Amino acid sequence: MEKTRICIAVVRVRGVTGVRGDIQDTLRMLNLARNYNATLIDDRPSYMGMLRKVQNHVTWGEVSKDTVTLLLKERGEIVGNKRMTDEHAQKVGHDSIDKLAEAIYNLEVDFRSLQDIEPIFRLHPPRKGFKRSVKKSYRVGGETGYRGEAINEIIKRMI
Repeated sequence: MEKTRICIAVVRVRGVTGVRGDIQDTLRMLNLARNYNATLIDDRPSYMGMLRKVQNHVTWGEVSKDTVTLLLKERGEIVGNKRMTDEHAQKVGHDSIDKLAEAIYNLEVDFRSLQDIEPIFRLHPPRKGFKRSVKKSYRVGGETGYRGEAINEIIKRMI
């Protein structure tokens, strides 16, 4: 029986001053060049290994379909720093942003390979700030690392 893949949101929460080069390269491979950039990936082993490597600089978890839709509508951009509209979703073969979001959530479409759509979301720092330290793991009372379904709450605060 084949394991079903899930859609994961990754948000960079720390800078890279004084950080090893391989960690910087991994962040670049994930398209997380700056703080508060977010991207959508799946849970294949290569991505999970990359997340474990940069776990002290990012936070990630299983994203909901509503959050994917909200990200695309509010923060989705096409090449040239223009806002994403339903016309751009139609150019990549979907009726609307909602249908595109559903396809991305169900992993029918690879978000990073969509033509003319930026593979990242530029977010704001979270409203009311981080509740905990960005220097500690989520499990021990911080903000970085794996946070499961709680990623939806922090992304909504950052949009």
